This record gives sequence, structure tokens and C-alpha cells, in this order.
Amino acid sequence: MEEMTKHGQVGLAAMRAGVDRKTARKYVQGGKLPSELVEPRNWRTHEDAFLEHWPELFAQRDIFVRIDTGAGRGHHQHVRTAGVYSKFGVPVADLEDFARLAHAAQARVIGLHAHAGSGIFNVTNWQQSALLLAQLAQGFPDARVIDIGGGFGVPERQGEAGVDLAALGAALAQVRAAHRMLDIWIEPGRYLVAPAGVLLARVTQLKSKGDVHYVGVATGMNSLIRPALYGAYHEIVNLTRLDDAPEQRANVVGPICESGDILGHERALPATCEGDVVLITNAGAYGYVMSSRYNLREPAPEVCI
Repeated sequence: MEEMTKHGQVGLAAMRAGVDRKTARKYVQGGKLPSELVEPRNWRTHEDAFLEHWPELFAQRDIFVRIDTGAGRGHHQHVRTAGVYSKFGVPVADLEDFARLAHAAQARVIGLHAHAGSGIFNVTNWQQSALLLAQLAQGFPDARVIDIGGGFGVPERQGEAGVDLAALGAALAQVRAAHRMLDIWIEPGRYLVAPAGVLLARVTQLKSKGDVHYVGVATGMNSLIRPALYGAYHEIVNLTRLDDAPEQRANVVGPICESGDILGHERALPATCEGDVVLITNAGAYGYVMSSRYNLREPAPEVCI
């Protein structure tokens, strides 16, 4: 499924289809995209503007529509992907207009999708999404799938409970029993792979400013941007002194010229020395794939074992 939410992404799709940059820019600025740029496929759209301005692209196509359920959830504003302060999805109040445009374009809405955010542990989030999407699907005669998204929380601290999958399964089974014509899709994503990866970094510098201590390591937000981007918490341990008791709290920081280049705030660490190796957990998702050469610093290489 192709997801394009902004005009810039339409231009990018045009260039990927073999259109030169100048021509692609003309299509975007001109407010239309020729149908020959688009290969036959299922589309997922957030915006009724696509159906209104380029109905020929959707004629006789199967599409999903992403619904804004109105309730964004997650541990940080930047991971909440529903509600009036999120750019994603078609509001429920606008769905009637969307259905009208889809019908006029002769597009078949075969699926409804919702994703409230990331780092969610309460199973009622997906239960409520499923119930809402199942109800809304009654307005689309071709609908056969409801996709309730992902965002399954990954335990970040020792002893923290994860998502109650048994409770989630029971809740969705009730929805399934009441709506047997609909398949229910989920997107576990990060939940499956985050614990499978770690980031290793060598300590390069120790520094204190009064009572505030810093442990500088060889990589930072260029390798793992989640803490800087939306305050994500990743457990940090000193592998070199794994059996030593914590002696101080320190900010673990990277070498990037940004005040936000902090991998962990006030972490309890043993007496740490330059040359020690620290391990940062839950880096198996949105780690290497979001890395960059920002500040011309190479990110940590990815090694699969």
C-alpha cells in the first residue's frame, strides 16, 4: 500500500517513477498528478483531497482509508498519531464526505485503518479502535478488513509489565465474533524486534559540572535518535563493569553538536572509565533504520548475529 500525505511525497513518488525533478515539481505545483505515474496497487490514503483532485488515480482500485479516531495515545506528543493535534488520518466527522468522493471516483474502500500512537500498554486502546472501525465499516459495502494499527508498548525498565496479550486476544475475539465478515489486522512492528537489538558504544570522555556528571560515548543521536526525538527511554548498562554496584548518576551523551544529543538522563552507573563499553537496550527497531551521518559522523554499523 502506498501512503502519501503531503505534496512533497507526491513529487517524490513521481521521481521514483522515472520522472525528472523539474517535471515532477511541475506536477506538484500544478496541483495534479498524471495517472501514468502510478502503478496498479492498493492505496492507503489519509486525505480526501487526493480523491477530490485526482479521482482518476483511484478508479476501480481497492483502497484503505486511515481514520483519525480522535484519541491519540503514547508516551510523548510526537508519537501520538490521532486527535486534532496530529496530522494523520481522516476525522470521523469527515468520513461521510470521504465516502462520497470514493464512490464518485469509483474506488472500492476495502479496509479501514487506525493507529493511535506508540508505546501503549492499555489493551482498551485497540479494543476501542476495533469497535469504532467495525461500526464505521458498515458505511462501506466493500469493506472486509479493519486494521487497528500497532504501537504495542515495549517494557523499558526492569520489572515493567508488558502488554497483556491474553486480554488483548480476548477483547478482539469478542469484536471478531460480532463482525465475522471483517478480518482484523494488527501491526506489532517494534514490539517484535526492539528487544532483539542493542547499541554498543565505547566511553570516550568523562566530565562533571559541579554535581552534574556526564559520560560521553562514541556515538549518539546519529545512531539512536529516539531519545532526542521523543524522549524515549532506553536502559543503559556498563558492560565492562557489569558486576559493579552503581556509584553515581550521570547523563550519557553522544558526540553530536546538539544539546539534545543525550542517550540517557541521570542514569545510575558504576564508576565508569574511558574505554569502557556501554550497552543501550531495545535498539532493534527504529535504531539503525533511522540513523544518519548527521554532523558527518558515521552511525554505528549494524551487525546481525
